[in-house]
Amino acid sequence: MVSVLMFRALVVGVPLGVTFVDCFGYVARVEGVSMQPALNPDTGITSDFVFLSRWRSRSFAYQRGDMVSLVSPKDPNQKIIKRIIALEGDLVATLGYKRRLVRVPEGHCWVEGDHTGHSLDSNFFGPVALGLVTARAEQIVWPPQRWQHLERRLPEERVPLNLRTASTKSGSIADVFDDSEE
Repeated sequence: MVSVLMFRALVVGVPLGVTFVDCFGYVARVEGVSMQPALNPDTGITSDFVFLSRWRSRSFAYQRGDMVSLVSPKDPNQKIIKRIIALEGDLVATLGYKRRLVRVPEGHCWVEGDHTGHSLDSNFFGPVALGLVTARAEQIVWPPQRWQHLERRLPEERVPLNLRTASTKSGSIADVFDDSEE
């Protein structure tokens, strides 16, 4: 009798769990220092665990400043977490990329770690296809003292050039490069 009840619970529970993870989201451990200070601010033993919402990935409804999980463009077996700095059509002043200015191609975004200089991000691998973005980081759920909603935040110095209202860095037309042309 107990084994029949367990079997029924599994038959119902497993598909519900898979559906929840596939459609709504899951909890993941954040490794590394690339998103400091927002995530893993203390390099001690404890890592942050975040809830990753898959709901927005269904329609690619991301915005500048969103913290997202994505498949690494350099290693498809690795998931990374970064902040969206720019969306398609935006003009980005890069930090060490092969071009000083990049216009983000259609269907792509520009992602960066918050800890500048300690992150492998679009400044290393270029614009990222939106299809590689799998979820939006919504909440730190562990450790308990760090429990908080992850706000959409775009550092003022990383706002795409085409969205700035004040005068911006000068660059010649030859410096602007659309990565889709290469």
